[in-house]
Amino acid sequence: MNLTTRRHANRHIAIWLFICAAMVFATLVVGGVTRLTHSGLSIVEWQPLIGTLPPLSHTEWIEVFDKYQQTPEFQQVNHAMSLDEFKGIFWWEYVHRLLGRTIGLVFLLPFLYFLMRRKIEPALTPKLIGIFILGGLQGAMGWYMVKSGLVDDPRVSQYRLTAHLSLAFIIFIAMMWVALGLLGERARGCADAGYRRVQRFGFWLFALVCYMIVSGGFVAGIHAGKAYNTFPLMNGHVAPPEIFMIEPWYLNFFNNMATVQFDHRLGAWLLAFLTPWFWVRLRRFPDQRRAQSVANLTLVVLAAQITLGILTVLHAVPVALGAAHQGGAMVLMAALLWLNHELRVPAQPQIV
Repeated sequence: MNLTTRRHANRHIAIWLFICAAMVFATLVVGGVTRLTHSGLSIVEWQPLIGTLPPLSHTEWIEVFDKYQQTPEFQQVNHAMSLDEFKGIFWWEYVHRLLGRTIGLVFLLPFLYFLMRRKIEPALTPKLIGIFILGGLQGAMGWYMVKSGLVDDPRVSQYRLTAHLSLAFIIFIAMMWVALGLLGERARGCADAGYRRVQRFGFWLFALVCYMIVSGGFVAGIHAGKAYNTFPLMNGHVAPPEIFMIEPWYLNFFNNMATVQFDHRLGAWLLAFLTPWFWVRLRRFPDQRRAQSVANLTLVVLAAQITLGILTVLHAVPVALGAAHQGGAMVLMAALLWLNHELRVPAQPQIV
């Protein structure tokens, strides 16, 4: 395969991966709505293949509803729920699972096509296989999470929920990074020590957003956003006095609403100060115009995300704001991925 043909093939593969990443984003947003509407436990079976079709008759709806009525959530929380009300929560969970299955097909079928047409470079094949395996693990993790809420306590484990959320972001990161790598030629190295420090700065900003995602998973898992609905202080305190009320102390970071929300807020404050500082440092390298443009975009996205976070807390996590804030985290992640990639390419990268 000559160079021109290879570039065209890489462009097509990158577009396919961007489409898959967009579908992961949509699934994440729907998953956020599913969680916020307490719909996640409405489907009590995991049927990756035969569960594709929803109930198609009144009899089938009754059967599905009967199964839900055997769960702790119905018996302890939703015991007065009607069939029509059940359908409302069922559809959110159903669409969430259907999107996950659809991503699997949209990823697998083009992958097999590109593979059979020999459009995938040998070094790229294991990366794509790895992404597909992660997708399968994500489906299994989703069911593992749901199972935790089908026992005595009708709430999913915050640990499993955070793992499920984090794995979705890992898949998104892998798809985006591979796609960006197919469109831009990576530099072999940079002799400028100052520029290398900027590159490291960009990486640590990305790592901080990863921390924010994990801490946000615990906020969602224990409904910490329903407490301390004030800003900038938390009920009049920088750090609430009950921040270490649970013994042993380390469980506060996972089970204590005060600690979990404080940790999440702390990450947001760090991003709010460090990202503009990074932006200023990057302006010292005028040859990095593309990176500077992406840094401008990152600042805008960060401002929007922090604003959404504040509004979400002040209004005690309404569905629309909560879902938008979760989706905004993935948009911010995408912007920082793009920014870090631009910092690794030559000043005038080859874009096909």
